[in-house]
Amino acid sequence: MKIVNLFFKVVISTTVIGFLIYFLTGYDSAFEADQLCHSSLSNLSYQSESLGCDHDTETHQWILYETQEGSEPAKIIKKFRYKFL
Repeated sequence: MKIVNLFFKVVISTTVIGFLIYFLTGYDSAFEADQLCHSSLSNLSYQSESLGCDHDTETHQWILYETQEGSEPAKIIKKFRYKFL
């Protein structure tokens, strides 16, 4: 019985810590994340045509990226996650 009680305490503590990390980190809105992404884009010293910001609706974040030559995947420079709820 003590092991089951300890297990539930660990699960509940982990869940609470996870929610706290999620709600205390990240930007408050998609607009704020968008503004910071485009601000970072304009502040980069090596601005080129290959840099851009894109909105990922599945993961609720704006992504600052650099496209690569050929069929190589884009290089992610920074992610700006915002709170969904």
